Amino acid sequence: MSEQQDKQQPSLWQVAQSVLAALFGVQSSKNYQRDFQHGKPAQYIILGLIAVALFIGTLLGVVKLVMSLAMG
Repeated sequence: MSEQQDKQQPSLWQVAQSVLAALFGVQSSKNYQRDFQHGKPAQYIILGLIAVALFIGTLLGVVKLVMSLAMG
């Protein structure tokens, strides 16, 4: 990543990657610094809530599928 890219606001894709990396606990220190220096908190909060909702929805779907197969 160039110096100019480091000084500008992260793109939506970069924010999404940071949120997913944070959920798994594998965020790089370079991206961590970029996020805190140039990112808008609202973007991370909104994408984080969406990611958690999708994760919970996926878990509920898998549990319902397994339970319906076990009862069937």
